[in-house]
Amino acid sequence: MQSIYQRLTILSASLGAAALVGCTTISELPVQQGEVSQRPFGQTKEGTPVTLFTLRNKQGAEAAICNYGGLVISLKVPDRNGQFGDVVLGYDNLADYIKDTPYFGAMIGRYGNRIAKGKFTLDGQEYTLAINNGPNALHGGLKGFDKVVWEPRVVASLDGASLELRYTSKDGEEGYPGTLTVKAVYTLTEDNGLKLEYTATTDKDTVVNLTQHSYFNLAGKGDNLSHVVMIPADKFTPVDSTLIPTGELKPVDGTPFDFRTPTAIGARIGQDDEQLKFGNGYDHNWVINKPMGQLGLMARVYEPTTGRVLEVLSTEPGLQFYIGNFLDGKLTGKGGWAYQFRNGFCMEPQHFPDSPNQPNFPSVVLKPGQVYKHTLIFKFSVQK
Repeated sequence: MQSIYQRLTILSASLGAAALVGCTTISELPVQQGEVSQRPFGQTKEGTPVTLFTLRNKQGAEAAICNYGGLVISLKVPDRNGQFGDVVLGYDNLADYIKDTPYFGAMIGRYGNRIAKGKFTLDGQEYTLAINNGPNALHGGLKGFDKVVWEPRVVASLDGASLELRYTSKDGEEGYPGTLTVKAVYTLTEDNGLKLEYTATTDKDTVVNLTQHSYFNLAGKGDNLSHVVMIPADKFTPVDSTLIPTGELKPVDGTPFDFRTPTAIGARIGQDDEQLKFGNGYDHNWVINKPMGQLGLMARVYEPTTGRVLEVLSTEPGLQFYIGNFLDGKLTGKGGWAYQFRNGFCMEPQHFPDSPNQPNFPSVVLKPGQVYKHTLIFKFSVQK
């Protein structure tokens, strides 16, 4: 049996040979099991070409990722009857992602989530960021990591087909200090997991919080209110009216935020609760019951009609659970689906929002000589 390295090497040689002879385009080559194929996926407004990479495992699952923004364009996994379906929201073409997207499938950085009033102080110096979400900074700024072209490379992996993306964020980019060198490795594992491994280094003290922003719908259609969610968290971080944490770690007991027992998303969404009103539903950070830095379960989601199960694992201390409260039918996505209110949900493992301004939260400071690491896994299975 060929090793994954051998299969990737053979595929790479096949792609090169096809380009040389001019008789077969990349898009015409079949996707091989346990391998990576690629095809052109348009270009940016500046004319930079973008490539779509499709990872496939021996089970038939597929993950399509492009090197613009590290976007997860599609993710096809089986239901309880063995039928494969795409479980992430998004667009059919790059132009729509560039034109208007609420971070569908995006790589988020340099800082995921919100920073209050777009300001923070580090080493005695105040830094000012772009205000792009009410009075606050969100998801890295006007041109965060989701809107840049990454350097791609197909790499060998023991776990499955892998794609490596690299990007260097210059000192001062979007207002953040330090030149940050980032690597993200996407692997489609043989047990139907999409694993992301982030690493980063800096030449100057900075703040870092990298995550992934796919919108999931395990039914592949309709709203998400019947999805059953479990989040192993005794506490969450309540927010003010602008969705900035107050600094409190509040127990979930007796609140609509208690998902320690599996509960449908829609079960308590209509309760008269101030936090639900601030977020127009769930758009909050949960404090996960596990040691920080240890890979562990952050959430489990079950969709009854298809039997699909999503388990979210991460090394981060928090999980932002967002249920698409700002989708309003104005965006038409894949297959002509106009994405309505709560048609998709996000599970974003992360450090807590506004951590640079919250001394009681775990630190997000990265110093020269240190290596930022975050491992994140979206693992799919079925429940009969």
